[in-house]
Amino acid sequence: MNITGIVVEYNPMHNGHLHHLELCRDATGPDGIVAVMSGNFVQRGAPALLDKWTRTKHALENGVDLVLELPVLYSLSSAEFFASGALGILESLGNVSSLCFGSEYTEVDKMLEISGFLLREPQEYRDSLKKHLDSGVDFPTARSLSLEGSLKGLTGYLEASNSILGIEYCKSLLRLKSTIKPVAVQRSGSIYADTELSREFSSATSIREHLRNRRNMDELRPQVPENVFLTLKQLEQQCHSFAESSAMLPYLRYRCLTDRLALKYLPDVAEGLENRICTAAESAGSFDQLIDSVKTKRYTYTRICRIMTQFFIGFDKFDTAAMRKQAPQYARVLGFTKKGAEILREAKRSSSIPIVTKVRENEFKALDLELQATRAYSLVNPDIRHNEDFFRSPVIV
Repeated sequence: MNITGIVVEYNPMHNGHLHHLELCRDATGPDGIVAVMSGNFVQRGAPALLDKWTRTKHALENGVDLVLELPVLYSLSSAEFFASGALGILESLGNVSSLCFGSEYTEVDKMLEISGFLLREPQEYRDSLKKHLDSGVDFPTARSLSLEGSLKGLTGYLEASNSILGIEYCKSLLRLKSTIKPVAVQRSGSIYADTELSREFSSATSIREHLRNRRNMDELRPQVPENVFLTLKQLEQQCHSFAESSAMLPYLRYRCLTDRLALKYLPDVAEGLENRICTAAESAGSFDQLIDSVKTKRYTYTRICRIMTQFFIGFDKFDTAAMRKQAPQYARVLGFTKKGAEILREAKRSSSIPIVTKVRENEFKALDLELQATRAYSLVNPDIRHNEDFFRSPVIV
């Protein structure tokens, strides 16, 4: 079978995602599409607006054939680890032919050139990177500045968000010596940070902002697939609130008051940041105020959001530094279609790691962390039980 892999969050799924799926089909002509999707927490450092089961159903009803979960160990990480986890899962299946991703730049040969350079990390580049980081700039800026002398004309690839992620995908494929072919398709519509709805492919950020501000729900109908709109409309009519970072604040305050030192054990915390965070948590009137009080040039808004969400979940109870050094230990199935069932049967014969449809505790460290994440997610999304993972079977469409 000719299987195309994609990496998604669908937070929530919108028309830009449908367009991406169409472009992927045109570019790779697949027999089926496998998506590795972030679970209940997403890469920007926040709980997903809708739970992973609902988002899986939306994906399957709109063209994806098989949805696998990207463990929270990776989904709440930098672009490098996010990509490493997703591509590790796709590679392990043994039946994925291509990876298709949207990007501001679509020349894959240049992406592979940049990726190869970053994997080699010549001494001159490492010295320049350290110099720029020591000056106080964030890592993406330091990396872009350090590459200017070595990769002339290509640094723009490391300044556009989707292109950055695409390069991390290519790096992971090179590191794995994978036969999966990377395919970049042109990204269209609003940039991910846009907060206002657009006539063409509104960003997920703008849709979340629209919901957060309780604007006219019917204005979202042209922006998202019909099944997504109906889900959002139903939740609004039932007066259900959507999962938001703001709901984590009381729990974060409690953890700061009772377990401040635990912050030191998070993978991205250094330089006494735990004291700065807990001081801010005591007085912040909102989650956004907390992040604004802590962020610096080195610790960006998104990075602090990830740290706070990791703290909320309890990453400090796990040796996440060691876990990140390992390849993904399992592939968990969230849902599939009839075509997806065929892909799954083939993958079970070729996969180098176990394919999980029913979870058990103490089977894999990363899965135990996932169960902990669902418990935490139940605190910000009342529709989800703390032990939901044990009761849910894969979604079948």
